[in-house]
Amino acid sequence: MKKKLLFLTLMLFAFQSWAQQINESSGWLESVFVKWQPVSNAQKYNVYYSGEGNTDKKIDDQLIRSYGSYIRADIPGLKAGTYTVKIKPVISGTEGTGTTTGNLTVAAHDRNGFAFEGGRVPGGYKADGTPKDNAVIVYITQNTKNTVSMNITGASANPCVGIQNILYAIKKGKDTRPFIFRLVGNITDMTVMEGGDVVIENANNAASYVTLEGVGSDAVANGWGVRLKSASNIEVSNIGVMNCNSTAGDNIGMQQDNDHVWVHNCDLFYGNAGSDADQIKGDGALDNKTSTYITLAYNHFWDSGKASLLGLSEGTTSGLYITYHHNWFDHSDSRHPRVRYYSAHIYNNYFDGVSKYGSGSTLGSSLFVEGNYFRNSKHPMLTSLQGTDIWDEANQVNNAGTMGTFSGEAGGSIKSFNNTFDASNGTNNMRFVAYNDPNPLYNISGKISSLTDFDAYAATTRSETVSSNVKSKSGANTYNNFDTDAALYVKNLVIDQPAAAKTKTMQYAGRVSGGDLKWVFNNATDDTSSLVITALKTALTNYTTTLVAVQGEGNPPVSSQTLTSTSNKNQTVVSGSAIASIVFTWSGDATDATVTGLPASGISFVKNTTAKTITITGTPTATLSYSIATTGTAGSPAAGSGTITVTTGTPAGDEIHNFTTSGKTSSFYTITGNLSTTKGTVTYSGLTLTQCLKIESSTNITFTTTQTSTLNLVFVESAATIKVDNVDKTASGGIITVSLTAGTHTIAKKDTANLFYMSTVYNSSTLRLAKTDTLNETEQRVFLYPNPASGTLFLSDTNQKVEKVLIYDIFGSLVKKIEKGSESTDISQLNSGTYLAKVFTANGAFNQTIIKK
Repeated sequence: MKKKLLFLTLMLFAFQSWAQQINESSGWLESVFVKWQPVSNAQKYNVYYSGEGNTDKKIDDQLIRSYGSYIRADIPGLKAGTYTVKIKPVISGTEGTGTTTGNLTVAAHDRNGFAFEGGRVPGGYKADGTPKDNAVIVYITQNTKNTVSMNITGASANPCVGIQNILYAIKKGKDTRPFIFRLVGNITDMTVMEGGDVVIENANNAASYVTLEGVGSDAVANGWGVRLKSASNIEVSNIGVMNCNSTAGDNIGMQQDNDHVWVHNCDLFYGNAGSDADQIKGDGALDNKTSTYITLAYNHFWDSGKASLLGLSEGTTSGLYITYHHNWFDHSDSRHPRVRYYSAHIYNNYFDGVSKYGSGSTLGSSLFVEGNYFRNSKHPMLTSLQGTDIWDEANQVNNAGTMGTFSGEAGGSIKSFNNTFDASNGTNNMRFVAYNDPNPLYNISGKISSLTDFDAYAATTRSETVSSNVKSKSGANTYNNFDTDAALYVKNLVIDQPAAAKTKTMQYAGRVSGGDLKWVFNNATDDTSSLVITALKTALTNYTTTLVAVQGEGNPPVSSQTLTSTSNKNQTVVSGSAIASIVFTWSGDATDATVTGLPASGISFVKNTTAKTITITGTPTATLSYSIATTGTAGSPAAGSGTITVTTGTPAGDEIHNFTTSGKTSSFYTITGNLSTTKGTVTYSGLTLTQCLKIESSTNITFTTTQTSTLNLVFVESAATIKVDNVDKTASGGIITVSLTAGTHTIAKKDTANLFYMSTVYNSSTLRLAKTDTLNETEQRVFLYPNPASGTLFLSDTNQKVEKVLIYDIFGSLVKKIEKGSESTDISQLNSGTYLAKVFTANGAFNQTIIKK
C-alpha cells in the first residue's frame, strides 16, 4: 500500500512539472498573446491555438520567446473571434499535458481609408486578418537579420541572403507570392541597407503583396528607417521606430510612386538630429511624397518634431488621395499633416498637446478634417498665408510679410466638421478662425475679414458642399469636395464622435498593449514646448530589449532553481477566521527553501522535504508579510512572497460593491450600464478584480446615504475621470475618494472609464484593525491613500494624531518613514509589490497593507 501511495505521489509531482503557471493572456487586434512561468528542464515549448475553425493549431517557434523570468508567445494573423491557447512544455523530448488559457477575444483591425480603394487589401493578410493563400512568412531577429535566406522568383542569384537582399529580389516584381516579414525584438542596422533604410519595392506590381510587421509589444527598428519606392499593396505595422539616422531621415517614408499603402499601429519616436534647426528630433516621422491611395492609422507619434509631410513636387491636385485616422499625435509639434496638392481625409485623430499647429493646407490641397479631438493644441488648422498663419499677436493684425507659421506657399482649402476643441486650449493660446466667423475675438472689425482671412470652412452638415466662392487668399484655390464624391469611400463612412475616437485611439494606437517603452508626458510643460525632452531622448538612446532568446535559435533558458505557489499566497480574512492553505513548491536545482517572517501572529508553516513543499496555515491575529527563497549548489535562487491581511469585517452600515462577484446586483446602489470582463484586472484590498462596470453615456449609479460618508471608486485607468453629483472627479493611481453629505447621490460618465469596485464608508465607522489594536474611533479614521499607489502616498490624518508611519518591505526591512506633520511621501522609487505600513498614533498603533504599482 505504501509503495502505491509513493508511486501516486511521484506521479502527481511529475504531472505538476509538466504544466506551467500562466501569468497573463489577452486578445488584441487580430492577435493574442500569453505569458507563462518557465518550467524546469523544459527544452522548448509547443504552443497551440483553437477557435474560429481552428483546433490545436501549432504556432511557429519564432513566436515563442524567453524574457528570463517568463516566456511569451504572440500569435498574429487571427480573424476576429474567441480563442484559447494551450502551452505544452517539452521535457526530454516528450510533450507534456500543458496548460490552457481561458477564452481570449480578438478584435478586427479597422480597414478604412483610401489604401483599400477598389477592394484592395494591402499586405500579406486577407481582409479577415488571416494570411493570404500561399503567403510566405519570414522571421527576422537580431541574430538572423543578415543570414536569413530564401529563393525569390526573378532574383539574379538564389538564395538571397539577408532581409534587404530578399527585398531587392522582390523589387523586380516577378515573385507574386504574398510576403509577411515579421520582426522579432530589438533589431539594429543590417549589413546591407540603402542609405540607412530598409527599402521595400515591387515595381508597382498590382499582384504583389508585402507586409513588414513587428511581433508582440517590443519589435523595434533601432537606428534605421523604412522606405517605400515604386511599391504597391504594402502594409507596415506594429513596429517601434527610434534613433533613425538614415540618409532620407524619415522613420517611415513613402518616398516616391507608391500606391495602396497601409501604415498602422506603429510607435514613432525621436530620430537622430539632422542638420537643419527644425530636425532636432529627427526628420519626418511618417512622410508621403508622390504616392496615392494611402492610409495612415492608429500610429502613436511620441513628441515628433515634424509628424507627417504630405506632398512635395507633384504639381497636380488630381488623383492624390490619403487618409489619416485614429492617430495619436502625442505632444508632437507640427505637420499633422502639412499638405501640398493632396485630397486628405483627416478624421478621428487625437491631437494631444500640440505645441505648434495641427493640420496645414498649401498649394491647392483639399483637407476634410472631421471628428477629431484637439486637446490643448495650438492652431488646430492652418491655411497658408491667411488667417491664423499670418496673425501678428503682438500687433493684433494679419501680416503676410512678417508672419507665416508654417509655409510661404499659396494656400489650399480645409473643410472642418464636428471637431472638438478641448476647453484647455486656452492655456496654449489656441486660435481658430472659421470662414465668415462672427466671433469678435477673431474677426476683429477693421483688422481682418473672415471672408478672406480664415483657417477653415466650418461645415454645418457632413455632406455640405463647399461653394467655389470660398477661396484661399493666396492662389485663389477652392475646395474640391472630394468627400461628397459617391465613388469614394468618404461620403458614406460612419465615423466615431470625437470623444469616442479619443478613447479608441488611446487604447489601440501604437504597438500591442501600447508597446514596451512607456513614457508619461508632463502636460504643464510639454504641451507648449517644442524642445527635445532630454530624459525621453536618453531613454531611447539607451534602449535595450529584455528579450533573452527566440525559440528555434537555441533553447530558451530556464531558471535552474524554481519556486511555484498556489494562487492564494495573498489573502484577506476577517479577524478570527483561518486562512486557506498556501502551498509553495520548489524544484529544479533547488535543494531546499527557507522561510522569512513565519511563524508569526498565529500563522505557521510545515516543510516537506520529500515533496519539496512548504504549506502555510493558521488563524492570523494581525496583518503580516512573509517571503520564501530557494537554496541549492547550482543555479540562481528563486523567491516568492505574500501578505495576509486581517480585517474586522465590514463595519455596520458601510456599503461595499465588488462588480466581479456581484455584477450589478445591490440592495444599496441602483446600477444601470454594461459589465465587461475584457478591460483588464485590478488588484485592490487583497482582491483580484476581473469584472467592471463600463462608464459610458448609458451608465448611472444612484444611492442614498443617511449621514456623512466617504465614497471610494476603484478604476483600471490611473487617471480616470467621472462625475459625482455632477462634479468632475479625477482618480489618482486609479482611485477616487469623495466626501459626501447625507442625501441622494449620483455617479455618471465624464470620460469613458472602467469601474471595478466601490464603497461608501460612513465616517462614524471604524477602520478595519487587528484585534491587538487599541485605537479609539477617532484615531481609526487615519489611513494612507491611494492604494494601490504608484508615485505619491498621502496620509489622511483628520485629527492630527499620527506620530509617525514606518513602511516595511516583505523582508521586514524599513524602506520609508513618514514623520509627524507630513501629509505625503514619495514612493515612486520603491519596487512594485506589497508593503506593510505601521501607523503610530498617540493612543496606539495599527498596520495597513500598501500595494505599490
